Amino acid sequence: MDMESGNTIYWAPFQNGSWTMHIAATEKGLCYVNSPFGPFSMMADWLQKHYPGCTLVRDDDRMQRYSDELTQYLQGASKHFELPLDLHGTPFQRSVWTALLDIPHGATCSYSDIAESIGKGNAVRAVGAAIGANPALMVVPCHRVIGKNGALTGYRGGMEVKAELLRLEGIQL
Repeated sequence: MDMESGNTIYWAPFQNGSWTMHIAATEKGLCYVNSPFGPFSMMADWLQKHYPGCTLVRDDDRMQRYSDELTQYLQGASKHFELPLDLHGTPFQRSVWTALLDIPHGATCSYSDIAESIGKGNAVRAVGAAIGANPALMVVPCHRVIGKNGALTGYRGGMEVKAELLRLEGIQL
C-alpha cells in the first residue's frame, strides 16, 4: 500500500447489476471505492478531507482497469485483487487495513482476531473504528469481519451489501 499521492484524483462511476458506485485513484493506485448507492458527494467529501486541495477529474478510461477487477470479483471470476492501492489513514488504520488484506477469500474473522493480529488485543473498539474508516470497500475486505459470535455487524455499504458479498464468497450466513 503506497500512502502518498499527487494532487489529481481520477474517478469514474462503476455499475454492477443494480449497484452503482464511484471509484477513485491517484497516479499510484486505487484510493476509494464508494458504497453501493452512495452519492458522488460522499466520495468527493471524503477525498477533499483526506487529500486536501486535490482536483477531481473524471477519467473513465484511466479507471477501467479498476472497474474491470471489481467486475471480475463481483461476477465470481476472481477471488483477489491485483490492483495497486494508495490509501490514506493513520498508521493504526493502515495496520488494520493491511490485516484485512490478509483475510482469505471465503473466510471471516472477528474484530478481536484483527486486534490480536496487529498486536493490539485490547483495542477492539479502535479496530472497529478503523475498519469503519476503510476507504476501499470490497478491495480491502472489511466485509469479511463479523462479530465474535458469528453475527453480521455494521458495514458502511449496508448490511444487505455485506451479506451479498459474503454469499458471493461462499460464506453461509
